[in-house]
Amino acid sequence: MRAVGRALVDQLWRAGVPRDLVQFVATPDDEVGRHLVTHDDVATVVLTGGYDTAQMFRSWKPSIRILAETSGKNAMVITAAADEDAAIKDLVKSAFGHAGQKCSAASLAIVEAAVYDEPGFLPRLAAAVRSVRVGEAGKLSTMMGPLIGPPSEKLRKALTVLEPGEAWLVQPQRLDESTNLWSPGVRIGVQAGSWFHRTECFGPVLGVMRAENLDHAIELQNATDFGLTGGIQSLDEHEVEYWLERVQVGNAYVNRHITGAVVQRQPFGGWKRSSIGCGPKAGGPFYVEALGTSSGGAHVEADFRRVWREHFAVEHDPSGLACERNVLRHRPLPSVGVYIAPDADPAAVDLARMAARVAGVTAETVVSPATQSVERVRVVGTITDEQLAECHAAGVEVDRVQPVADAMVELRRWTREQSISTTRHRHGRLLD
Repeated sequence: MRAVGRALVDQLWRAGVPRDLVQFVATPDDEVGRHLVTHDDVATVVLTGGYDTAQMFRSWKPSIRILAETSGKNAMVITAAADEDAAIKDLVKSAFGHAGQKCSAASLAIVEAAVYDEPGFLPRLAAAVRSVRVGEAGKLSTMMGPLIGPPSEKLRKALTVLEPGEAWLVQPQRLDESTNLWSPGVRIGVQAGSWFHRTECFGPVLGVMRAENLDHAIELQNATDFGLTGGIQSLDEHEVEYWLERVQVGNAYVNRHITGAVVQRQPFGGWKRSSIGCGPKAGGPFYVEALGTSSGGAHVEADFRRVWREHFAVEHDPSGLACERNVLRHRPLPSVGVYIAPDADPAAVDLARMAARVAGVTAETVVSPATQSVERVRVVGTITDEQLAECHAAGVEVDRVQPVADAMVELRRWTREQSISTTRHRHGRLLD
């Protein structure tokens, strides 16, 4: 990853971007890296990494602003209405592309009972997984290369240790210790609430769960702390719509693989613990704005309602592909606590409450920002480092950006974005 980052920065420098504007600093994971993150001149950190890493940075410096895309425990639901062969193909690509190390990779397959119990489904899945050609990354014939380093403790457990009720459909094997090359593995019988159900592992191992029906599948899919990517395989449009209204993921995929998001086409970022910092999706229309600041102006509720009606209440598909529908939509946050600090501007408080009302969000005034009754707290006024540390420890996301009269900027803060990518063809033939 450091080599990729350096290559990108080199290209920017060659294109004329000033070296004092964009710098490349490869710090070790020790006190040097900590010094950079906690330095007085560093106000914001943009992070792609684990949830634990983001929490560690916050423990070092509670006031640091982190915009992070973090962990995921991503699942693909396969219903009885799926094209099973297409579902297996998409599942294998989602689980074992890049050796399962992408944050968007499928770690779970949640299979409806009618399919799971079918005598031919699991053997076909096993055959597809065994067909994945494993080898050196530089060989054109290789479908899955080695890990980028030795397996973490979590991944090693996932590759080697089964839990009660589980069995290996395809047992992974370490093929070359010097290059961290493993063959892909599939564990079946993964139980609800088990370690593998709830733990992100980042590697070439897939767990298969049995669901009684679609409702049960959605319950299992939403039962983790994360909400990065998720998919469904079903040719029943009613099932798909039902799933889309209930699944708790930032990037939802229908009848396709769940990896490979493209800028603008599928803006990327998750819900729940898969996103830190109340920021927008990478590659979406609000990302650059989130790196700046907005202030001033007088708010008019009628203008807010117009912007909500014309932009936030409608779905957007700027790519306009015939073969694939790629929609970005905004879902009102389920609930938000509003903490009014002693130095809060009454006009800003009124603005926040008005924006919440327009967005249809329940805004509950809280006496302490570290309340655990809501996922997110909007702070109007100043919050102390001690209060921020309490919020981080409680798992409460804090939005410290002060309310602004720009409806496009302010209303976004009361929503969470969701990208939906849907295949609109069957074997190359466009659907109506």
